[in-house]
Amino acid sequence: MSGSRVALDTNQAIAVLNDTGGAGQWIQSFAQVYLPVPVVAELLFGALNSRHHADNLQRVEQLVSRCQVLEVKASTAKVYAHIRLDLKRKGKPIPENDLWIAALCVEHSMPLATSDEHFRVVEGLQVVMR
Repeated sequence: MSGSRVALDTNQAIAVLNDTGGAGQWIQSFAQVYLPVPVVAELLFGALNSRHHADNLQRVEQLVSRCQVLEVKASTAKVYAHIRLDLKRKGKPIPENDLWIAALCVEHSMPLATSDEHFRVVEGLQVVMR
């Protein structure tokens, strides 16, 4: 899939950083790439927790500078609450950070590129499996 815009889940942001499976070229097919703020946080944590933290921090910061960051606002919290309640009622919870990622993408009608199947259960979220 290609198009005008896409948000990256952490696994896809890492794939772009490492150019795994041609992710670096694939991402160029989009006019605009977005990073939900929880993805930025996870990337920064991973870089800080790595053996080569200075180099990895620089790589993360370069990626972030080339993307639009989707920030959490009060309106995002409302979307989050509805998604979390829906998933609770379905008996299909997903990890906390992924709830925030999903809420940001739903709020902005943004497709999410991911390799995590659990995003498929989120109502209103367009998932791009990669």
